[in-house]
Amino acid sequence: MNKQQEPLENNEEIAPTPEDTIMESPEGAKSRFLQHPILPKLAMYAVTLIVMVLVVWGVGSLIVHATMAPPEPTAVPTATPVALPEGVATPVFTTGGQTVGLMRAAELNITQVAPVEVRYEVTKYTVEAGDTIFGIAEKFGLKPETVLWSNRYVIGDIPDGLSIGVELFILPMDGLYHRWSEGEGLNGVASFYGVSPDVIVDYPGNNLDREVVGDFANPNIPPGTMLVVPGGERPTVAWIVPRDNPASGNSYLGPGACGGIIYGNVGTGTFTYPTSERWLSGYEYNPPVHNGLDFAGRSGFPIYASDSGVIVYSGWSDRGYGNLIVVDHDRGWQSFYAHLLDGTMLPCGSNVQKGQLIGSMGSTGRSSGPHLHFELRLNGYPVNPWQFLN
Repeated sequence: MNKQQEPLENNEEIAPTPEDTIMESPEGAKSRFLQHPILPKLAMYAVTLIVMVLVVWGVGSLIVHATMAPPEPTAVPTATPVALPEGVATPVFTTGGQTVGLMRAAELNITQVAPVEVRYEVTKYTVEAGDTIFGIAEKFGLKPETVLWSNRYVIGDIPDGLSIGVELFILPMDGLYHRWSEGEGLNGVASFYGVSPDVIVDYPGNNLDREVVGDFANPNIPPGTMLVVPGGERPTVAWIVPRDNPASGNSYLGPGACGGIIYGNVGTGTFTYPTSERWLSGYEYNPPVHNGLDFAGRSGFPIYASDSGVIVYSGWSDRGYGNLIVVDHDRGWQSFYAHLLDGTMLPCGSNVQKGQLIGSMGSTGRSSGPHLHFELRLNGYPVNPWQFLN
């Protein structure tokens, strides 16, 4: 028995010899490498990286080279032009003389507006043909009340007193002109006009010194001094006290006041037209400037009592009415008839019936022509005659 056929004793292993070892081929090694567990992960990461690089490169190429075509413009319909009416002027625009580019501030021709001088002095205006209180007020930027109240010493208390050549006082602002009388107090005057005494004292155009004026209750202001009352308003004065209170007040209108009349005819409560003419030649009812109606007519036209009553004023009026008759109808109602013709008026205390002749149309007082100034008053205050005439 040879050596190779000898049995193994004691279970001993025989180490392989170089001849017994089998050599592994390259293909087997490659196969074992591909079967390694980390390889698929690496491959996935590599593919993801490549895709990201390609995406970034593609977007950048589009931006740089602007390969995308611009969107096509979409037409938007415009509004249909409307033709201007015939005769309407249109502005003409031109670029003639315009320099290129923006103009600098130094090149702009800016006209400096002169500051408006504040006026404190009272001026005068001479009445011309066709003038009215309303037109004069508009000419000077004042309220009609201001023109009337500032000239009550010139034309009275109604605008009928305007006549050509009369000089009117024109205030620098709205308010009124007051002539100071002896015994007046600043507090009372200011309260009557609805302002503070300081407004009168401190107004520069009045040239009053507080130290010289002294006590407002008994101020040192010379009688006859004309004072501007800025913002002042003249309240409607109840000139004639109704006959159930025959105290006083009638004398305010002038020497035609009747005294002590209590008894007389009582009115019917309705009023008729005081003249045969039904159209106006002057002012409409427009208080506080004009508290009545100016009926047209000719000198000598008859004037009738608008309702039954008793005459409580007959004679000349110092307030612009000229010859005036006032009829008291009781229950607080009175009617006024102004500018009457001399020598045609019924006297004080006369009882009259509705429609009775009491005088003739004239143009006495501050009047621009024959007409009748007619007023209706309730408890001394004017009301619109149109609401009661029938």
